[in-house]
Amino acid sequence: MLRLGVNIDHVATIRNARGTPWPDPLRAARIAEAAGADGITAHLREDRRHISDADIDALMEHLALPLNLEMAATEEMQRIALRHRPHAVCLVPEKREERTTEGGLDVAGNDSMLADFIAPLREAGCRVSLFIGHEPAQIEAAARIGAAVVELHTGAYCDLDTEGRIAERDAELAGLTEGARLAADLGLEVHAGHGLTFGTVGPIAALPQVAELNIGHFLIAESVFTGLGDAIREMRRRMDEARK
Repeated sequence: MLRLGVNIDHVATIRNARGTPWPDPLRAARIAEAAGADGITAHLREDRRHISDADIDALMEHLALPLNLEMAATEEMQRIALRHRPHAVCLVPEKREERTTEGGLDVAGNDSMLADFIAPLREAGCRVSLFIGHEPAQIEAAARIGAAVVELHTGAYCDLDTEGRIAERDAELAGLTEGARLAADLGLEVHAGHGLTFGTVGPIAALPQVAELNIGHFLIAESVFTGLGDAIREMRRRMDEARK
């Protein structure tokens, strides 16, 4: 079965807007579990703009589902990951001025540094994932340095769909399709995520090499109108339908 990881970052965004304890990301994670999520993703940014250190502490202590900790490849984040030893660590590029993660990690241009960075995480038992574009050089570099997983960045595909640029969207989907095939051929587990909605999830979920989708912002946005549990169940339904 195609797995669904629910990203709870933007539950924390809403909480932090008022500086109150509500809404609680741990409660959101528990609702996601009850609705059929297979894992929880949380991005601990260097500037702590949404998820906090206390959130990670609470998730590690109380969460029954596997935690996928997204983070930049910095010494501080490595220390945090080694202290907690989450099920998975997903390395992402990070810039202070960006609103959200705008592209994939440049593994090919930083392969030696990243190989050294992920080695202690692997030794600690974390599954290391790299959030990358579908370019063959990046996928090949991820396999070369010993990552277990690549998560293909679907943001451009989703943006092009929203903007109605159908030919470009289809070209991007073709690139993701080839990227997923190459990654699987190289022995990497393939995940995908960023920007996925009810309208865009189907073609990505249909890719046979993809084992997991990580979806957050749209689910939190939809939950304002339908509730988080119903939003997750509908996303799961569409994923399963696409796999048939």
